Amino acid sequence: MRLAAIIFCLMLWPTTATSQRTNENADAKDSVTLLPHSDASRFWISGQFNSIFQTHPAFHAAYSGANSLQQRGEYKTSLLGTLYLGLQASKHTELLLNLESTGGRGISQALGLAGFTNLDVVRNPTIGSAPYVARAMLHQIVPLSSEEADSSRNAFSLATKLPVRRLEFRIGKFSTADFFDVNSVGSDSHLQFMNWTVDNNGAYDYAADTRGYTFGAIVEFQDRNWGLRFGEMLMPKVANGLDLVWNLRRARSENIELEIRRKFLPKKSGVLRLLSYINHANMGTYRDANNAFLQGRIFAPDITAHPPTTTVKYGFGVNFEQEVTTYLRAFTRWGWNEGQHESYAYTEVDETFQMGADYKGEPWGRKLDKVGVALVSNGISADHQKYLALGGQGFLLGDGRLSYGRENILEAYYNIHIWRGGFTAPDLQYITHPGYNRDRGPVVVPALRVHVDF
Repeated sequence: MRLAAIIFCLMLWPTTATSQRTNENADAKDSVTLLPHSDASRFWISGQFNSIFQTHPAFHAAYSGANSLQQRGEYKTSLLGTLYLGLQASKHTELLLNLESTGGRGISQALGLAGFTNLDVVRNPTIGSAPYVARAMLHQIVPLSSEEADSSRNAFSLATKLPVRRLEFRIGKFSTADFFDVNSVGSDSHLQFMNWTVDNNGAYDYAADTRGYTFGAIVEFQDRNWGLRFGEMLMPKVANGLDLVWNLRRARSENIELEIRRKFLPKKSGVLRLLSYINHANMGTYRDANNAFLQGRIFAPDITAHPPTTTVKYGFGVNFEQEVTTYLRAFTRWGWNEGQHESYAYTEVDETFQMGADYKGEPWGRKLDKVGVALVSNGISADHQKYLALGGQGFLLGDGRLSYGRENILEAYYNIHIWRGGFTAPDLQYITHPGYNRDRGPVVVPALRVHVDF
């Protein structure tokens, strides 16, 4: 992969001497990056490479449609490389740029599952693997107190200390999921779970193009024990589309999230996040599409067969994580959207509930290993069910018929630290009623992930 080679070459160039002085005594066994990074340099250069191999054996299917998960056995490998660049122009001003390249494929071209098994897969398989700009943003911090707290430096925030009370502004290109509905136990497909609806709230139809990115602005207020963020983002022109609408009167997305940080259990930290969003876009309604077909005005239900218009879709989410013991963390998410307007930007889920946990490997002498397990149950509205039962197609689902049942997914992984920034993880997903269809499945999807942080 071209971008992977670029990442490796650039890793050899930056402030290597400074980095070595900063971390010269670091133990490779405990390091989580292939090369050390400086806390003193104004520049940030890092990278990652992620490859996921997934397969599934043949499974029972009474029938299949154009958007079904393939009944026969198959295997696919996805590739993802990202180069992270940053400049700390001043103590409180940062410029951040990411270049990315995707390759390979997902099983069944990422069709047939609402909770698809690999978050790295681009939902449009016709897009090539040429590198593209994934993120390009200005990050501005406005201190509201003189007291500062330590902060872990990373590709999205270069400061090692942040004012306890502050405003943060971000403007540019990014992923909405970089900053909203984040969960430290279940949000990272590179070191944690792989399923779309485990790493994210499936009912959160967050603003994004088909690669998962958008342009927008975010402002957040952070205090010692709580924070509030608001974001205005661009929506795609069509469902799962690559092009965005720049006219905010025609399409846009408002997102707001309250974050409460406190010890819900004695001496154990926890975080509760409450989310709401409103999307404005050229979205059809399932009921209108169903009625048009039943009245003989169209030959098949088609959610896109309507005059250009701006409609509104809204939803809510609850995201909770809790430290249980020194080694054990648990999390849960619940999400709901009104389910009348078409699934547009993320996946075809109108209601979801998930719970899971991870456990560090330190008790058996593997301090950077981690094992995780999660269960998610996804559902759709009655009108959405009827649309699929009548033969309608969404941008992910469409078996031609439907015997509705909730799509339930159990996922487990063991993430193994090999050396420095190298990790590998066997993963297993068990899915009942794929695409909400009782006439298909269950499906077993084993996987193997290889990940390197530079």
